Amino acid sequence: MSSTIAPISHEKNGLAPSLQERIEELAGKLVLGGLAIDAYRAMLAGIEEAARLAGADRLTTMAAEARSALDSAQSTAEAEALLAARVEAMQRTFWEPETAPAAEASPAGAAFTIDDPQLMGDFVTESLEHLAQVEIQMLILEKDPEDKPAIDTVFRGFHTIKGLAGFLDLTDIREVAHETETLLDLARKGQLRISPAVVDIVLAAADFLKAWLNRLTAMLEGREPEAEPEKESLLARIRAGAQSDATPQAAVESPAAAPVSVPHAMAPEPQPIPEAAPQAVAAPVSPAAEEAARNGAGERKAAASDKAANEDIRTVKVQTSKLDFLVDMAGELVIVQSMVRHHPELAALRNPAALRNLQQLERITGELQKTAMSMRMVPVGGLFQKMSRLVRDLARKTGKQVEMESFGADTELDRNVVEELADPLMHMIRNAVDHGVEPPEQRTAAGKSPVGKVTLSASHQAGHIVIAIADDGRGLVRARIVEKAKKTGLIETDQGMSDREVFDLIFAPGFSTAAAVTDVSGRGVGMDVVKQQIQKLRGHVDIESVPGQGTTFYLRLPLTLAMIDGLVVGVGEERYVVPLFSVREMLRPTPEMIFSVENRQEMGLVRNNLIPVVRLHERFDVKPRSREATDSLWIVAEAAGKCFCLMVDELIGKQEVVIKSLGESLKNVPGIAGGAILGDGRVGLILDLESIFRWEARVA
Repeated sequence: MSSTIAPISHEKNGLAPSLQERIEELAGKLVLGGLAIDAYRAMLAGIEEAARLAGADRLTTMAAEARSALDSAQSTAEAEALLAARVEAMQRTFWEPETAPAAEASPAGAAFTIDDPQLMGDFVTESLEHLAQVEIQMLILEKDPEDKPAIDTVFRGFHTIKGLAGFLDLTDIREVAHETETLLDLARKGQLRISPAVVDIVLAAADFLKAWLNRLTAMLEGREPEAEPEKESLLARIRAGAQSDATPQAAVESPAAAPVSVPHAMAPEPQPIPEAAPQAVAAPVSPAAEEAARNGAGERKAAASDKAANEDIRTVKVQTSKLDFLVDMAGELVIVQSMVRHHPELAALRNPAALRNLQQLERITGELQKTAMSMRMVPVGGLFQKMSRLVRDLARKTGKQVEMESFGADTELDRNVVEELADPLMHMIRNAVDHGVEPPEQRTAAGKSPVGKVTLSASHQAGHIVIAIADDGRGLVRARIVEKAKKTGLIETDQGMSDREVFDLIFAPGFSTAAAVTDVSGRGVGMDVVKQQIQKLRGHVDIESVPGQGTTFYLRLPLTLAMIDGLVVGVGEERYVVPLFSVREMLRPTPEMIFSVENRQEMGLVRNNLIPVVRLHERFDVKPRSREATDSLWIVAEAAGKCFCLMVDELIGKQEVVIKSLGESLKNVPGIAGGAILGDGRVGLILDLESIFRWEARVA
């Protein structure tokens, strides 16, 4: 197949080997950007000299003209814009005569090798950023086909990927990007209408490129890549799309440019947009970028001026493994600093200068840790953007009309949490579209708009991030859930159960109220995965639903998985850390506050409410200092949507601790979420309050 990398032929057109290498190197530098004008001028001088020695008069002239054009450039960005079309014209001198032979020169099953892993890794990263932007803009174009800035952005993305793929000799990627670019060029010129079918084609091309990028990533990581995606059928689909959606008026005005009248092999190469060249890296996925695309060119110019005003901001790409190591080392530094501060000999220190230095060390250590943690924070907008594509695809598959809105896409969260959130969000979006949103005829009969709405939002609340997934569909029907739960044996009766407790039944494994199983949902294997994954992230899920109006799921998550604010408590000789976000209050109980229910369950009267009491020493079989409740401390905590009193011996203090894994043998101990090294050097176990409460409820 032509998908293997064909070696560059240095003998084509009778030109010297170094000439093509120089041109391809310049093309790659242009895409990556960042060189000074003099560096581009020197590279063009080398190409001009190599072309003259090879007797390539046309290339000699082209290189000289390009070098001369640089004299008018006032900035690197302007220079790259001037060179983009000229360098591509030089590349076509090599590409066009050899399109067919190149495919024949790559036999099926030829070995795929990566000569420059670093360059290939940069290509994968750049291309994924462009494809993320492509998806955003295509979804905008589906709503507003006349949004020319969005068309230009998509065109630039495929054009840049094509240029880099050509430089790296990635034949399949270059061909698909080139054909898609040709299709989009027709839309840019007004010769093609952006219809839903065209959007499908462009998104299919983006999916193809992603599949290839995933293969390259697997090779770079030493893993076995997946099978090559099918190319020929996609190319035929792209070419057919260029013909079937051609605008008749444009064809009449310019028949020579119509795709039907020009054989594919002779189709002219689309010309790049001059201002696109500096944008080697696509803008990050953000609501601002999406809003700018939706509001037109005026706001885009304003955004461009803002970007120019902030040219002093620089970024550098760092391997995530190095970043994770930095965060780990910052955490270790915090632990050591805390141990130094709590050392008995230093605690008795009275020297003002030494105490001042220790305070300065504590302050700098804290700042270093906060900075390291912030480096791993990423916006959730990228994740929301993937869900927008999912909503679109599910709506088309189910025959429903659904649109998605997102808010708070710039809210930042630990990268590790964002990665773990992808699967739960996917299941919940599928559930909302398939179960929640009604078909158009049912919505119309109920007095609703035929177009359903799914809303994703993110916000910060009390040191946590809350992600809400809402739909305006039929809502959860308590009677149906109870009926299904009784049939499956989950409950015997719903007497005394609140709506919240009934709604929580949908998270049971295998539970589904769907009348039929489809390829979208209905097997009952989605929501229990959501619950497990969110609990793994030390979060929890809340549900609000009104029949006939819709359902909202709230995912409450910690900002990071690396650290936690906690209360250090003592039970006997042991130390435990209670997550602070679950703590309501602390109190010393009096005899009149202590009750028992049927001589089994111990209860505490707190603010006129009876709540269960959990003795931590009984849960972990630890000898306490006293078994009398009045000699102990109650920590009123919330878990699984309910409050309970956690009985401990004493409160030692509040501390921000670095979470440590307990290893494979202890990672699944009920009631324990991890470990932490405390200021005195001892190990404290971090409590999983929800697991402790559920265990107590089962025992009772």
